[in-house]
Amino acid sequence: MSEQRTVTLKVTGMTCAACSNRIEKVLNKMDGVEANVNLAMEKATIKYDPSKQSIADIQMKIENLGYGVATEKVTLDIEGMTCAACAARIEKGLNRMEGVTNAAVNLAANSAVVEYNEGIVSVEDILEKIKKLGYKGQIRNEEQDHAGRREKLLKQKQRQLAISIILSLPLLYTMIAHMPFDIGLPMPNILMNPWFQLLLATPVQFYIGGPFYVGAYRALRNKSANMDVLVSLGTSAAYFYSLYEAFKTLGNPEYMPRLYFETSAVLITLVLVGKYFESLAKGRTTEAISKLLSLQAKEATVIRNGEEIRVPLEKVVIGDTILVKPGEKIPVDGTVIAGVSSVDESMITGESIPVDKKEGDSVIGATINKNGVLTIRAEKVGKDTALANIIKIVEEAQGSKAPIQRMADVISGIFVPIVVGIAVVAFIIWYFFVAPGDLPKALEVAIAVLVIACPCALGLATPTSIMVGTGKGAEKGILFKGGEYLEGTHKINAVLLDKTGTVTKGKPEVTDVLEFREDMLDYAVSAESASEHPLAHAIVEYGKKRAISVKPLEHFSAIIGHGIEATIDGKNVLVGTRKLMKERSVEISMHEDKMIELEKRGKTAMLVAIDGQLAGIIAVADTVKESSKEAIQTLKQMGIEVYMVTGDNKRTAEAIAKQVNVDRVYAEVLPEEKANIVQELQKQGKRVAMVGDGINDAPALAKADIGMAIGTGADVAIETADVTLVGGDLAHIPKAIELSRKTMKNIRQNLFWALFYNTIGIPVAAAGLLEPWVAGAAMAFSSVSVVTNALRLKRVKI
Repeated sequence: MSEQRTVTLKVTGMTCAACSNRIEKVLNKMDGVEANVNLAMEKATIKYDPSKQSIADIQMKIENLGYGVATEKVTLDIEGMTCAACAARIEKGLNRMEGVTNAAVNLAANSAVVEYNEGIVSVEDILEKIKKLGYKGQIRNEEQDHAGRREKLLKQKQRQLAISIILSLPLLYTMIAHMPFDIGLPMPNILMNPWFQLLLATPVQFYIGGPFYVGAYRALRNKSANMDVLVSLGTSAAYFYSLYEAFKTLGNPEYMPRLYFETSAVLITLVLVGKYFESLAKGRTTEAISKLLSLQAKEATVIRNGEEIRVPLEKVVIGDTILVKPGEKIPVDGTVIAGVSSVDESMITGESIPVDKKEGDSVIGATINKNGVLTIRAEKVGKDTALANIIKIVEEAQGSKAPIQRMADVISGIFVPIVVGIAVVAFIIWYFFVAPGDLPKALEVAIAVLVIACPCALGLATPTSIMVGTGKGAEKGILFKGGEYLEGTHKINAVLLDKTGTVTKGKPEVTDVLEFREDMLDYAVSAESASEHPLAHAIVEYGKKRAISVKPLEHFSAIIGHGIEATIDGKNVLVGTRKLMKERSVEISMHEDKMIELEKRGKTAMLVAIDGQLAGIIAVADTVKESSKEAIQTLKQMGIEVYMVTGDNKRTAEAIAKQVNVDRVYAEVLPEEKANIVQELQKQGKRVAMVGDGINDAPALAKADIGMAIGTGADVAIETADVTLVGGDLAHIPKAIELSRKTMKNIRQNLFWALFYNTIGIPVAAAGLLEPWVAGAAMAFSSVSVVTNALRLKRVKI
């Protein structure tokens, strides 16, 4: 019998003792499991027999009961990866660890994002696993100067490259002696001395090229193969054969050795050249994160005990009163409590026009105060600010994998062993058939095959484009939550727009009041004072302007999609739609014409009933966003069908739709019905993007192929969505789709060129038509060209 293990799982969704008891009871029925569930701590301590049950089985059982098992997420920087096979090996090793629910390794960013259950496995365990796999990992320090760290690594590579070039240049010069024709350049005897060549080649082979041997050993020890294996095999064959030839001269001074020291040294140098330029280019792919980090203010002027004091940003706490002078960055998210100014929010929203701010308006950290003095109350600091969340979303998106990368991962995983096999076959064919007994030529062909086939470019093809694409999106106010969403967006052919707060500004104002009872407005304002709906806010604001006193509520309830019901002074008050009035048997027919007239003008007419009698009509208008009409027209020109959905009545909805040229409208739709409309469109074969801003849009956002949340909307909508459009400009929708299309085109180009190099290069090398050093140059160029092509995305116009 195997030894029992004990783990602690953090369980979510428990609300009472019955929940914890149910989980405990069901888990204890599992063979080999003893469970103790603590409701207060929201944890389950579980002893289990690994031979009978796995953690995955236990977790699935908890989830099948309707609860969740919480996981932690950590981003790690990884050193030592050289190609896609390295990344695949680490990813596979981590995903096999008990307690790790998901690990995604990004070769381009030299990082890994790991989701794990801290009750089963720790970050230290994960780092130890990475170490055992032959690499070095460390937790990413968000405050660390990434640019400085990258600069340090680049300087280290520069030094190694310089040494390698200095030692390899004399050997490269000796290649002239191997030319089939005399070009007249002098060839000093010292350069042709085998021992002098050995002196130059040895440091390059084992000091500069040492990491390739280490990487190859680690890979082979873990029963896999990578670029290091190819480079080590190829250069070692050339070096040791040359060493053998050099020793043959000891017994026979007249012997003319066939030396290939220049092949091994120049190959290593060329690989380093490629890696150096690749690092330079990869550094530029992460500029989006660096730019976002640099936006943060370093200090803030805080008013404490009546005094203005400058404090570091990390010392600001929620509730602090902060003074922001003209030209200064607003340090944290908050609300204006005094002052009037315009604020440049372009670095967050992508909008170039400054936004006017006054008392009661919200402000975003890292935006710039243009002219007036603002006093704000800090409400979100540190990792809770909008900028911090944007950085987190971009980092996670850059670390995630697009589905198209699976193909590259599969190819990379089997590629190296196949190449080694091809090299062996090529060697045998040349040595025994093409050039019988000519060992140097057979080795030369095998080395060329090994070197030309390096899968680096294939491994970099997708992640570099994803990194640049998501970074470009962030600069424009478009936040993709993952590579899969950046890929999926290009397939969209139908967009479903929520009306209020998406097509319109979501800040309606009262335009008409028809009173059939003198105190109607008093009761309507009082009833709506408890509602969070934008239409309710409009009525309450109107009441404030009219100095109406709010009466105390004895009862209040929101009737989703219909309106509200309240009890005030013992009277039953209803405010809402025709449907609500009909359900409550309130007679409205005599005023139907007035409602129709208001609705034809694009206004929402709300009926007010007191004690079962119609008391008045309040008309509210929500103005269309300036960008809506143009954005919708752009979508149509892109061949995308546009629909609008709203809970508003049909006439008002159609009036708004007419203003923005939307032909298809779903009106009087309840929140839960929005998701059904998404499904209905999907059944017609459409790839649907749902765009919304409210809590009631969350189900539809989740159901859509791509959910797009307006960044000015509710947190629930933003959490549910796949893409966040910061600032709320609908012009971001066609931009997001266009960016996705161009990113996917870029990825396909990268994959084509990566596969093209290998597909064309391997047969050419195997045919003996490619010198090893030329193969090395081509291999280095392929990686650099792929990354450079990805960087073109930074310059595309969307």
